[in-house]
Amino acid sequence: MLLDRVRAWQRGWHSRSKIEKVELQSMAVWHAMPWIFYLSWGSLPLGLSLRSEPAAQILGWALIAMGAVQGVHVNRTLRRSVDHYLKKADLPRRDLTVAAALMAVTLGLALGLQAVDGVTDGMLGFTVLYLVVPYGQSLAFALPIRDFLIRVGLIVAVVVAGFAAVGTRGGPLVGVGALAAFGGIMTLFSARCGAWTLAVMWESERAREVEARLAVAEERLRFGRDLHDVMGRNLAVIALKSELAVQLARRGRPEAVDQMVEVQRIAQESQREVREVVRGYREIDLGVELIGAQGVLEAAGIGCRVTGSAAGLPGPVQSALGWVVREAATNVLRHGDAGRCGIALTVTEERTTLVVENDGVPDAPAPGKGSGLTGLRERLAAVEGTLDCTSEDGLFRLVVEVPLAPSRHVATESVPVRPQAEEAAA
Repeated sequence: MLLDRVRAWQRGWHSRSKIEKVELQSMAVWHAMPWIFYLSWGSLPLGLSLRSEPAAQILGWALIAMGAVQGVHVNRTLRRSVDHYLKKADLPRRDLTVAAALMAVTLGLALGLQAVDGVTDGMLGFTVLYLVVPYGQSLAFALPIRDFLIRVGLIVAVVVAGFAAVGTRGGPLVGVGALAAFGGIMTLFSARCGAWTLAVMWESERAREVEARLAVAEERLRFGRDLHDVMGRNLAVIALKSELAVQLARRGRPEAVDQMVEVQRIAQESQREVREVVRGYREIDLGVELIGAQGVLEAAGIGCRVTGSAAGLPGPVQSALGWVVREAATNVLRHGDAGRCGIALTVTEERTTLVVENDGVPDAPAPGKGSGLTGLRERLAAVEGTLDCTSEDGLFRLVVEVPLAPSRHVATESVPVRPQAEEAAA
């Protein structure tokens, strides 16, 4: 049972994107931070230094309990605070109000403990250090840095005034103020730096998505313009000649047949021109795709090693394998958590073999029925190529083989493949 839970957790971890993993790790650190400070500053030093008098024991253990309540509250409200910083939710005003009230109660208990001299000399300073941490963590996500510093300054002033009211003077009073200020500033750095990094990563992720959508939209517009340039004039001529043929046929004129023959010729010519346009979107350079895939993967932090050369390969073979490289690189970026990727191109007298292998694949049935791979198989069919892929022990391996017999590399316009531009426009 425990092993099944561990495996389920591992599958859930590997199914997350890199930024989701970073966010999960950051949330775990932020949840643990108040409790680390609570144990090291708020509970153990205080519990070990309490005097035996009843007032000191009551106030001291009440102060320890309120510190734990502060930690529970900041953990419960952390998700809302982080979402507000990431601009996913409104300011959690109620949570901040409750956190401020808990801090006020904790401060009151600390002042009471100081008034009855219930702690050995100097040990109450650890409690002052922890005093600002839970509330400061909520403020760090909720307020701009300038407003945070102003709020911490007010808290330090209240703490100093409170300890002065119960008789603290001179150096100890200055130390109390310095400890409260240090606790607040340290909380700002420990919480805000990680949140800033997370916000930048999410912004970069959104920018990549927008860029991808714009690229698709631009490609569709360009494809539409080319089709308009090719088909607009021919369709207008076909419409006019068809109308003329109808009028001639109604009058029993034999010239109607000549006009329809001309319509047929123009239609066939239009079909040929459309194929030329589509082929321009379908045929790509394999060498360029290999270099581009390596650059994109390495920019994403994935080590990529490319071996082999596409020089001398026939155009249709380069086009088909280029689409394989492009699709494979896209899958490495979008699926799993790859740390390395290898692309090997081997050319012999009989066949060309392309192998793409990457790690970081989550435990799942071996892929092979996706629409992307189906489209690749259709393109490879034009050059009688084969595609095989396996997934085992976290490694995904894609193998493509294309024969190099010249007679097999016929014009691709006679093969019913589905070009990328048509897929984008679908």
